[in-house]
Amino acid sequence: MATLVFSTQKPESITALYVFGDSLSDVGTVFRATGGLYPPNPPYFQGRYSNGQVWVEYLANRLQLAPNQTHNFAYGGATTTNDQNSLVPGLLTQVQTFLKTQPKLRATDLCVLWAGANDYLQGTTNSKVPVENVTTAIAQLVAVGAQTFLVANLPDLGRLPSTRISSTAANLTQLTQSHNQTLRRSLKQLNQQYPDLQIATLDAGTLYHNAIAKPTEFGFRNVTSACLEGSRVCSNPEQFLFWDGIHPTTAAHRQLSEAAFSAMQTAGVF
Repeated sequence: MATLVFSTQKPESITALYVFGDSLSDVGTVFRATGGLYPPNPPYFQGRYSNGQVWVEYLANRLQLAPNQTHNFAYGGATTTNDQNSLVPGLLTQVQTFLKTQPKLRATDLCVLWAGANDYLQGTTNSKVPVENVTTAIAQLVAVGAQTFLVANLPDLGRLPSTRISSTAANLTQLTQSHNQTLRRSLKQLNQQYPDLQIATLDAGTLYHNAIAKPTEFGFRNVTSACLEGSRVCSNPEQFLFWDGIHPTTAAHRQLSEAAFSAMQTAGVF
């Protein structure tokens, strides 16, 4: 990932993009739901939890998809659950709500799922349930025709600016590792159950780990603190991995999108 290689190949096979997840993929759902109050613009960028576009927007551009081919249901603060009492629809709720209005998907539609961080940040201590929720969401999409998936694992939740010096840091790191291992096994089992599935994995855990270990190779100078501190914004956000205490900068989102694109190529999605 030190050097980004841009392919000129047009991925003809992807006909639409459907995104389910949390604030890492939210392109304005919470912003619209709160009448433009949150996240505040500025310093946040037009409803994104960052200082610019987020990774799924960069990915849609790389896939050469038009705006009407991209459908984003990600919701900042979402867990993986379908808790109907929550103000924020979780991953399963997002998928189930979507399926009420879209009963059929094509094999060439790309479904993106990235969730789980909020489960652990909000106190979940077992990776089994969040991963089961992710695989259940995939199975529900498969049931209506989806065959092409991009699923992201988690960055080290114990090494975020908001957690790295907290008493929960070591536990969050352990939970992240457990989640990623369980997710990897579960996706493999899902592929055995549904042999026609194409599942690419965005290894966010390794990407963050490498960026923190060798920041200059990724164009970063600061990989431990947030560019946005209170109301103060740093002067060089493009050199920061983190925009705030939890979320990456748009520069980091660009790196995530390239990693996702490469993962899709490796998985033979196009």
